[in-house]
Amino acid sequence: MIKLLVLDVDGCMTDGKIVYDANGVESKSFNVKDGLAITTWIKMGNDVAIITGRKSTIVEKRAKELGIVHLFQGVKDKQKVLEKLLHALQIKLSEVAAIGDDLNDYHMLQSVAKSFTPNNGVKEIREIVDVVLQAKGGEGAVREMIDSIVEQNNQKEAFLAHWL
Repeated sequence: MIKLLVLDVDGCMTDGKIVYDANGVESKSFNVKDGLAITTWIKMGNDVAIITGRKSTIVEKRAKELGIVHLFQGVKDKQKVLEKLLHALQIKLSEVAAIGDDLNDYHMLQSVAKSFTPNNGVKEIREIVDVVLQAKGGEGAVREMIDSIVEQNNQKEAFLAHWL
């Protein structure tokens, strides 16, 4: 049973675009359906971690808003960070699902029980993951991933019970 979701940000939770205004202020766009699924997953007693290669105050704000307490930014070796987190949470790789879209996610995606990439993930990642999602990054890919895992875990009724 999957207990921990590991999320990449740029290209998975967002469309991968980084926009700067004239003052150099960065902006990102997140999908509200992803957010609802993430918060519901957490309410069900499961864990979520963000492991991302970039550092951004916007990501910190979004993680806090969603109740994600395991936030790792500026990460070069995502696999190493994941292993430390698993040790701290006493969770096995067989209980982890992850989503990533580019080469810096490769080793992490190969190690987890269930791996996902958005439809527009790079070729090398699409070739190694368990599931290439229909949605593109930032367009509900994380929601599609969570829906799939909820089904796999036989938790659909528990998921829906938070809203219906």
